[in-house]
Amino acid sequence: MITPQRSSARAALTIIYLWLATRVLLLLMVLDVVTIFESVNVDVGGVYQNWYGVMRTTGSLPVDDPTWQYPPGAALLMIAPSLLPFGYLSGFMAILVVCDALVTYTLARLPERAGLWVWLAGVPLLGPVVYARYDLVVAALAVLGLVRLRGSSTGGGLLLGVATGLKLWPALALIGVPRGRVARNAVLGAAAGAAVTTLGVLACLGRGADFLSAQRDRGVEVESVWALAFHFARWAGWPGEVAPNYGSMEMIGPFTAEAGRLSLVVTAGCLLWLVYWRRRARTWTDAAPADAALAAVLLFVVTSRVISPQYLVWLVGLAAVCAAARGSSQRPVVTLVLAATAVTMLEFPNLFVAVQESTVVGVAVLTLRNGLLVAAAVVSCVRLWRATTVSSRAPLAADQP
Repeated sequence: MITPQRSSARAALTIIYLWLATRVLLLLMVLDVVTIFESVNVDVGGVYQNWYGVMRTTGSLPVDDPTWQYPPGAALLMIAPSLLPFGYLSGFMAILVVCDALVTYTLARLPERAGLWVWLAGVPLLGPVVYARYDLVVAALAVLGLVRLRGSSTGGGLLLGVATGLKLWPALALIGVPRGRVARNAVLGAAAGAAVTTLGVLACLGRGADFLSAQRDRGVEVESVWALAFHFARWAGWPGEVAPNYGSMEMIGPFTAEAGRLSLVVTAGCLLWLVYWRRRARTWTDAAPADAALAAVLLFVVTSRVISPQYLVWLVGLAAVCAAARGSSQRPVVTLVLAATAVTMLEFPNLFVAVQESTVVGVAVLTLRNGLLVAAAVVSCVRLWRATTVSSRAPLAADQP
């Protein structure tokens, strides 16, 4: 007879074995020991390490490099690998592995285990790029912050603030914090976390505010939703091209500047909708902060001029917190996010050249991925609205017995 203790021990061992197997495979792929995918470690071993060299030798952030597009706090993650007793790439990998393990441990301790399985599967589902960018660290802090909000609004806000200092999107996670004292504490905690992260860097490195204007001339990145129209237009003879700009491959040619400006207008409109939703929301469950965070970040991703593959780890982390929250309205969205993550692994890095060349295969895969993200954003917002506003009197159809 299997006792509950033995069953629990087996479940824990299964989780450990799965985590180790998938993460070791990711590391081997990033280190080019297993060559299923094209190499993706150039950003860490080249770009990040070069930025660290600039900071060390000049005492300033590398704002003269057009590929630098991050808030000052990001410098901490460029410097941190050099402080470890490994090479730069190995040190970076060690930081990511620790953050990944911490999120796994945190989700495993929650009563609802669905979030754990979303994280376990979602991280390797993105392929080696997830361990070759620093976005996993930011996603980990956002996950820990949202989980911490349930017990301490100040503590959760503090973690979200630190994450915001590293990359701005975690600030969107505050949109779903219940009004009143909880919201005030969370915002104050977030402000403190962002201030400590940012001011600590600015005290040591100069030119920290330059990033605010450095990216204003960015265009339509080749993998974004807005780029799809230009991919199809190339088939009809559009005279533009794909060229490197601000650290990414962008569509360059007629109407791309207008599309970029339109994307900013649409993003601003989505932010206004989120503010309107917050004013109308009346039902604040434990799941509401995570549900709103996922909806907000999805809106940002699909309306942005840029969609980089590593953005999907943001969505995987938020989807995991939603899946771990009882009563979440976002369960169908979690499935769409995981599907989009899997398609992104197909698209980058191995089909990235095909996307740049607007081949049938490249555009088809990109259309599928972006279509899944747009569908996820729409479904997410509809279900969030129905679950939280005055008009949500009956349970959602998908949640009825």
